[in-house]
Order: sequence, then C-alpha cells, then structure tokens
Amino acid sequence: MAQTAVGVIGCGFFAQNHLHAWTDLRSKGVEVVAVCDVDEAKARATADKFGVKHWYTDAEAMLATHKLDLVDIITRVETHRDIVGLAIRRRIPAIVQKPFGLDLAACQAMADDAQKAGVFLAVHENFRFQVPMRKIQELLRSGAIGTPSWGRVSFRTGYDIYKGQPYLAKETRFALMDLGVHVFDLARVLLGEVEHISAELQRRNPNVAGEDTATMLLKHRSGAVSIVECTYESRRVPDVFPETLLEIEGPKGAIILKPGSVLDVTIDSKTKTYDADAPVLPWAERPWHIIQESVLATCDSILESLRAGRPADTSAADNVRTFTLVEAAYEAASAGRSVRVT
Repeated sequence: MAQTAVGVIGCGFFAQNHLHAWTDLRSKGVEVVAVCDVDEAKARATADKFGVKHWYTDAEAMLATHKLDLVDIITRVETHRDIVGLAIRRRIPAIVQKPFGLDLAACQAMADDAQKAGVFLAVHENFRFQVPMRKIQELLRSGAIGTPSWGRVSFRTGYDIYKGQPYLAKETRFALMDLGVHVFDLARVLLGEVEHISAELQRRNPNVAGEDTATMLLKHRSGAVSIVECTYESRRVPDVFPETLLEIEGPKGAIILKPGSVLDVTIDSKTKTYDADAPVLPWAERPWHIIQESVLATCDSILESLRAGRPADTSAADNVRTFTLVEAAYEAASAGRSVRVT
C-alpha cells in the first residue's frame, strides 16, 4: 500500500475535522507526521490529541524539516498565498482551504504558479462531496431527468456563525466569500459552466461589515437557468443549518433535496423518496455530521487523485472557475446589471 506523509498547517476550529479525516485514512496509508499553528498552545494540543509526533509554530520550518508527500493548509484566507508559495517552492503537493484567495487575481496567481512548477494543488471544496450531492450527481450523470434546464441552490440559515468565528463579522466581503463559493461550485457541478450572472447583495445585520445575504440569477452555457442564494440572516423555523437545499428540473422529471437530506426524485410523473443523509462518523455529531463526512470524502478523493497522478476534481484551476463567479457577482451587484462570465 502506498504511504503518504501529510503535514497540516492550521489547528483551529475547522482543522479538527481535517485531522479526524486524515486519521481515518490511516487505513489507506496516510500518516500525519507534523502539525503547525502560530498559536503554540493549539499546535501542541492538536499534536497530543491526534498522536502526531511533531508540532511547529513556523510553517517554513515544518516544510524544511520533513519530507512531506502532501500539506493540508487550513488557515485564514489572507495567509493562503504565502503558505501555498512555500509549498510550491519546495515542490510539495498541497490542499488549501476555501476561500482559495482574497480575490480572483490571487487565486489565478497561485493556480498559475502551481501549474508552471508542475506541483499538485487542490482546494478543499467539500459541498460537492456531501452524500446527497454525490447522489444527485449520480442521478444527473445517468440521465434520470434528462439535461437539467432549471435549478435552485439554497443555503439559508440564522445560525450564529460569529460565535465560533468572530472575525467573520469584520469581513467587508463576507457571504459570497464564505458561502457563495460553495453554492456557486454546486451550481457549476450540477448545471454546468456559467455564461452570465446578475446579483443582489444585502447587509441585513447592522453588526456585520460585509454582505450577509446574496441572491444570484445564473444563465448557464447549457441554456439552463438557476437561482443561487445564501444568507446567515434567515429567521425560518426549523433552521436546517448546515444543509443546502436544491431543486433541479429537466425534461423527464425533477430532483428536490428537502430538509433532513430527504431526496424526492420524480421521473415521468412517478416520485421516489430516498434517505440521502450522511452517516454520523464516530468523531462527528449532528447537525455537523453532513459537513464532517464530506471532509473525509473530500480528503479521500484528493488523495486518490494525487496518487493517480491526475488533477483533483477540486483542483486549483477548477476552483478559479468557481471564484470567477464570486467576483462576477460582486461586479454585477455593484453595477446593477448582468455580467458576462469569462
């Protein structure tokens, strides 16, 4: 069995899910050999918790000391370009947490640098790897409802995201960067690349610096039209956080993903209902389990791509296309008109 030495940079809130995932992948020959965080207490505690022998507070020192096959970068977005640059210069394959970069230029520069150096670079875009999304992709590939012509991708919650990540309230570009990248990625995967986009942004919470709600209308190259929306200011009960709800229509039927990961599939006027919920892994808990299982699935998929010598499904180049939609949405909202996506 192939052995893969992994280093993890960033030991914060969400990184714990990554570390659990890499621990589960020991059965596939993965070993986390070192962790790093600028906060010494976090680095030391994480190493102890996951049985990792080495911990660091300096990423460059960690990369220089260990022969790594893969580095997983789970840090704040403003650090990504520098840390990705360190990995590329040392020719170490890397995964970087979303959002990929602070802006499109930074994302494109990292993707270009990796391509020129011949270094594997992927983005940890996990929504497309959620159990219900994987099931929907299978249905669409099988042609169950024909070629999709209309869709809605919706992530609406009032969950207090600021309690665990207070810095988000200070971000001047917020909902599209934090949630938009996810829902745009799903729209691309399920309905194809986008031709043009219009957008309306709102700041409904006066204590938040950036937009907390975004509503977009997309025209896809296939001819399909989709509504893509995300907010942290929903007041609906029950709140389905952290679920994404979906509707997709085609000439032969429709697919509807409802709360509780209930999937209604209508083909030729006959509807079947499926339980598309994710398993609750031993280290996971509801309602986070759907995200936590997708972290494992994302890491596993990227690992398999690396070992096979092919780009990841969520490669840097692929994620640039998703981030292009984020930038186009900001432009469309500012200009008050539809923007062509290039």
